[in-house]
Amino acid sequence: MQKIINILDEIGEKIGTTVSWVSVLLAIIIGLDVIIRYVFQFTYVWMIEIEIYLFGMLFLLASGYTFKFDKHVRVDIFYTKLSQKGKAWIDLLGAVFLLIPWCYVVIVSSWYYGLSSFMIGEGSPQPGGLPALYVLKFCITLGFAFLLLQGVSSILKSIQTLRNKDN
Repeated sequence: MQKIINILDEIGEKIGTTVSWVSVLLAIIIGLDVIIRYVFQFTYVWMIEIEIYLFGMLFLLASGYTFKFDKHVRVDIFYTKLSQKGKAWIDLLGAVFLLIPWCYVVIVSSWYYGLSSFMIGEGSPQPGGLPALYVLKFCITLGFAFLLLQGVSSILKSIQTLRNKDN
């Protein structure tokens, strides 16, 4: 079980490290946009859309990485006061009954959403906008797939904690 956890965590780590470079690219593009807008008094629609695409990709594709380090928003009323096994039960039940089903629903529905966008060659509705809007739509599917992988790792970690006699 530990080997599977290590593989899933390594995949999440590599994805998170790779996706983090999107934030560097995003900062550069926003900086260029600001310079062009305030120095030359105009902007490009495609540049604004790249900013939106990259932010969406960063947000979606890094969700599993964020979950790995427990940085998602948590409504914490009782959780911090629980024992390790109590936390493991909450994490296990939350993942099995909420995270995994929700990931499944979003992956399936977003796949068809992206596929239909691809089939019609959907692009930006704005003049001068970017083509290939389906790339961003497929990032929804990919982001939730990454979150699902990390969710499986979380489930396995919770099971390990519950099996451990020391806690």
